[in-house]
Amino acid sequence: MYKNSIKSLLIILLMVPALASAQPDMPPTNDLANPYSTQSGFLKMPAGRGWGSSSTVDVDLDGESIWVAERCGANINACVQNPDTNLIMLFDKNGNMVRSFGAGYITWPHGIHIDFEGNVWIADGRDNQGGDNPPDDAYGHQVHKFSPTGVHLMALGSKGGGRDVDYFFTPNDMHVAPNGDIFVAEGHSNNPGTPARILKFTADGEFIKSFGEMGSGDGQFTQPHALAMDSKGRLFVGDRSNNRVQIFDQEGNFIDVWYQFGRPSGIYIDKNDVLYSADSESGSVNPAHGDWLRGIRVGSAQTGEVEFLIPDPQPDCRGTCTAEGVVADANGNIFGAEVGPVGGIKRYIRPIK
Repeated sequence: MYKNSIKSLLIILLMVPALASAQPDMPPTNDLANPYSTQSGFLKMPAGRGWGSSSTVDVDLDGESIWVAERCGANINACVQNPDTNLIMLFDKNGNMVRSFGAGYITWPHGIHIDFEGNVWIADGRDNQGGDNPPDDAYGHQVHKFSPTGVHLMALGSKGGGRDVDYFFTPNDMHVAPNGDIFVAEGHSNNPGTPARILKFTADGEFIKSFGEMGSGDGQFTQPHALAMDSKGRLFVGDRSNNRVQIFDQEGNFIDVWYQFGRPSGIYIDKNDVLYSADSESGSVNPAHGDWLRGIRVGSAQTGEVEFLIPDPQPDCRGTCTAEGVVADANGNIFGAEVGPVGGIKRYIRPIK
């Protein structure tokens, strides 16, 4: 009897961190080490071209080259106004641009994903319908698949977008599972009537199902802003405006919810199940979450433990600040894609001891 009581107590004690992480009012995970140093300007743009906003960064299959989709030197409508600008770019391990493509397909690149074959997926989160553009020429609100050399292979969704049984309206991100199934996170607003769901497709682009709706309960979303998948095949959703990460199986069944990774604008899980979460809004865009420091949190996708925090170097920033998109290369270097106030990509390296 005594042994059984001790065993039960140990189980409860082991569960306490997990239970605490599932509470929206948990204490902020701010008091963490930062072993990284920051490099600006590591990825070098061609002469005469400056960085605009970006929320999109991913790593190539080689583990060292970095893919970025940049908003044509500015932010909203810049790619519509500059349709000849190649906005999808590949940089080698030394930060030099290797190639660029994608001009004319995308109005506002919001998410990027490199699949297991090296193909480049882009979520286009807006359309070209501002100003005098006629509806017959509408494009945007789609998910595009390109080969690594820039051949356009597929577009999911209708040009100009759609809602409800149609799709998409403000797609945020996508992720391709090892079997080829495609997951798309939709809904870039907290306004009532905005889609807030995950859509699932076959590798050929045929719709399978969707799950989720606007709300704050388990399996509900308010701005499902980012997607990642761990080695177990679990789908992680950065549920940004609910200040949490939700975890699902590939059928959309809810598994768990974590609040310890901040307000996730971007998430990435590497082959060792290290989880990187970029919080670009706590205390600025979202003052109510102001007890949490903005920055990149690094921890475990298996245990949920958060180990490191790279804080925003501009703590008084009032807009979307520091990294919104995040990725890590095979050497553990972290790359953060910034919407503002400066834009571009920062590299975070961990010195060798």
